[in-house]
Amino acid sequence: MPSHPDTASQPTTLAELKASGWKSRSVKQEIHDNFLEKLRGDEPLYPGIVGYDNTVLPELNVAILAQHDMLFLGEKGQAKSRLMRLIAEFLDPAIPYLDDPEIPLHDDPLQPITRRGKEIIANLPPEEIRVGWWKREDRYAERLAPGTKFADVIGEIDPAKLAAGVSMGAEGALHFGLIPRMHRGIFAMNELPELDELVQVGLFNILEERDVQIRGYPVKFDIDVLILFSANPATYNRSGKVIPQLKDRIGSMIQTHYPLERQLGVEIMEQEVDSRAEGGGGKAKDVIVPYFMKELIEEISRAARNSKFVDQQSGVSARLSLANYRTMLASARHRAAVLGESPAVPRISDLGHLYASSLGKLELDLMGTHQMSERQVLDAVQAEAIATVFNEYVDKHGLAEIAEIFSQGVKIEVGDMLPSSHYAELIQRVPPVWDKAFEVNASESPAVRASCVEFVLAGLYATDRISRSQSHGRIVYEV
Repeated sequence: MPSHPDTASQPTTLAELKASGWKSRSVKQEIHDNFLEKLRGDEPLYPGIVGYDNTVLPELNVAILAQHDMLFLGEKGQAKSRLMRLIAEFLDPAIPYLDDPEIPLHDDPLQPITRRGKEIIANLPPEEIRVGWWKREDRYAERLAPGTKFADVIGEIDPAKLAAGVSMGAEGALHFGLIPRMHRGIFAMNELPELDELVQVGLFNILEERDVQIRGYPVKFDIDVLILFSANPATYNRSGKVIPQLKDRIGSMIQTHYPLERQLGVEIMEQEVDSRAEGGGGKAKDVIVPYFMKELIEEISRAARNSKFVDQQSGVSARLSLANYRTMLASARHRAAVLGESPAVPRISDLGHLYASSLGKLELDLMGTHQMSERQVLDAVQAEAIATVFNEYVDKHGLAEIAEIFSQGVKIEVGDMLPSSHYAELIQRVPPVWDKAFEVNASESPAVRASCVEFVLAGLYATDRISRSQSHGRIVYEV
């Protein structure tokens, strides 16, 4: 099928469109055909989606080829919205429509569904019928369910048109909502269980019959739209939240999940921060992030997802990792700027600033917290994450012997605003002991070595090998 990405060369009349050989297709058939074409090529189908290759994406691929309306079921921060938006990339670059101000939607020039569109085709010669082009990026619309009314997504009688003398029984008296206006496009509804029951009834009519009634007026045309939904399992599976008739009419349910491995979570975190943060985030030349610090940020989110203090039904979004990672980078840049150090290297003491980016993102389990505050829960989750990652490095690098230096009464002070030279002095007092520690992240940079020192000390504390006292951002480790 000829496509016309170049607007200058696209047909502008129905006669030119017919001469070009363009053929009408349903939106689902269009996506199906373009998806198959991409599937045969080498380019990625879902750029930016990490960790779903063997779980989510095969199910999504089959649902697209089955030409189903879909529900993306998963907890917050599992890329449901991103996947829905990526489906729009399988649309044509642009499609033609009847360019007439009285037609309220993008009517197919070869198969119009509106009364006005049919009249134009019947009464005017093809050379006089104007054709416009609807771009791919405009053919996707998204709506959040809470607060959405029937008139927003389906339509309503327009009082202004009635006052102008249009008959109440005429199609011209209607104001169409988002779904009819997205005829030949994609409509996505986020948080389906929060949608008003009356709107749900309107939706299942559109899904099954492809028609709808507005205030008793039957809109009897074939609305061509791919409808996508997203929902959280806790609310979607709750009785009465989604009417059974609507569930029955959704073609495929695509279940998402959090990264199955920490490494995948780190990869997502790096990708998102590097693509959005000014200066390139963790890959910026002015910041070096030891890999164990990235692991710690991701492990905090993973520990929260398994914590008895956190409500597991609400989930812990990947946005917690992203926000915390940016906060950690910002704290390191702040220290480097104040102390005149370069490069900036995050340390454990920078995690003391994570309250600002974490509070409000965890929903507590009121039965499991025993009246603990969110700050206390975050402290517990953070300590668990440090212990988990540290124990892995102990097994790998044999760091346990470092604890022996504290039996000699050694005290070590650390802090997010102490210079790297401070740590270099500590290392000189017991040089052989720290050699193992620096295998964690081999570097001659004093700032990176300082980060390694803090990681080892925090790990020894988290595994109950040493104690610490904390005051005004300074931490002292001792026996």
